[in-house]
Amino acid sequence: MSRKLPSINLENMDIKLNLEGMVLNVLYVKFGYFYKPMPEHSHSQNSYELHYIPAGQGILYAQGKRYAITPGTIYVTGPDVVHEQLPLPADPMAEYCIFFEILPGNSVLSPVKRTFVKEPALPELLMSTPFWIGQDSGNMLELFEMLADELSLEQAGVHHMATNLLEMIVIRLIRQYSKNHASTQFLPLKTLDDSRLLTIENSFLYHYDSITLKQLADQLGLSTRQTERMVYKQYCMPFKDKKLQSRMGAASRLLLTTDTSVSGISAQVGYATPEQFSNAFKKYFGMTATGYRIKR
Repeated sequence: MSRKLPSINLENMDIKLNLEGMVLNVLYVKFGYFYKPMPEHSHSQNSYELHYIPAGQGILYAQGKRYAITPGTIYVTGPDVVHEQLPLPADPMAEYCIFFEILPGNSVLSPVKRTFVKEPALPELLMSTPFWIGQDSGNMLELFEMLADELSLEQAGVHHMATNLLEMIVIRLIRQYSKNHASTQFLPLKTLDDSRLLTIENSFLYHYDSITLKQLADQLGLSTRQTERMVYKQYCMPFKDKKLQSRMGAASRLLLTTDTSVSGISAQVGYATPEQFSNAFKKYFGMTATGYRIKR
């Protein structure tokens, strides 16, 4: 009999993690099953997602490479890492996901005093590894079960316990990184208001077919100029380029994983006519949509 996995949906609790003085702002912790593909997307500057798969199977495409997902797979997708998840319909993936961002330097807490034992600095390991995938060797499921149990009890000290457990999860993850790291590359530290960051991320992930700059500005409660600057700070590209990237990512996935016609795909990703879509696709990829489907 398969093990029942406890659900977690942590969105409204303000949790800041102290990673040797660097502050990680937890935007949400969620549990769910993948029954449909997650469209190709990437996260904004200083944003990371930790994905732990306790059950089910699927495929991860990240940075142009294909990875098999099996029970116990854990992976991290950081800033600008283009990725998409495809579940196996016969055995859908279960996932615990933690979405967090690195806060600016002025939010840094007092670091823990180091002992005489020389150890790698956790912030450096995190920031120098924007993508990592492997099999869990840190008993992550036990920690997620403890977190789910703690949140369900709603007893005194729940915020402190949840914070400690999430810090343990992140540290156990980083411990599993390969020792062969690329040279540390410190990213510029900037952030958005929590709800605004999620609104922008979700707009490009789920509403790329129709979202406009004005609509996004209205959702954020900002002017279009402020919104344009905010998008650029997070993705290092203007709104129209980020929207195009999201549309083309979705179109390429549909071409490779479905039999939907080019005209059908053009409508799904928000183009008024197949001709407009075809011109945009060829300009973006350097080949026609039909040629892309055949070549790949």
